[in-house]
Amino acid sequence: MGRFNITVYCSSSSHLEPVYYQAGAELGRQIALRGWGLVYGGNRIGLMKSLADGVQAAGGRVIGVTPQFMVDEGIGDELADELVVTRDMRERKAIMEERGDGFIALPGGLGTMEEIFEIMVGRSLGCHGKPITILNVAGYYDPLAAMLRHGIDAGFIREKASRLWCFTEEIDEALDYLQANALNPPRPLSPQKPVD
Repeated sequence: MGRFNITVYCSSSSHLEPVYYQAGAELGRQIALRGWGLVYGGNRIGLMKSLADGVQAAGGRVIGVTPQFMVDEGIGDELADELVVTRDMRERKAIMEERGDGFIALPGGLGTMEEIFEIMVGRSLGCHGKPITILNVAGYYDPLAAMLRHGIDAGFIREKASRLWCFTEEIDEALDYLQANALNPPRPLSPQKPVD
């Protein structure tokens, strides 16, 4: 396929267990080895740094997207092949969504949760048809998967919404899913019947 960019959401924390940084670096490496580009939050710290470093170490292209106030704090990714500086967080999220052809959530905190849920809701409403994977490193997202299942069982989320994204512990499986569903995207749910 031609130029394909993956938007990855993840933590900027520098206080995580090594397994998360290892997964971030390996994901970055695998993205680059497929000839794809990375779109990410543009702050070369913590797990974000491992991810971006992994891409560039394997010869890949990094597109960072970060708000001006984070650049002012000195954490903008000056080593990115392209650094997009936004007015605020809302513009940052919009550009990261626009520039990505598929989405991956590595483990993260409140910001990552907000970002991936916004993408999942947009997919379920038919606002975009881009594939989504949640990379469940070390079981981090087990509670989220259980909560979504609970929402389906309780009638708050339609069963077929769960087919619009993929939970996996394997990087290759995550990337294969994005590639397969970007080339042959599953039909979005009808906008007339939104998922709560």
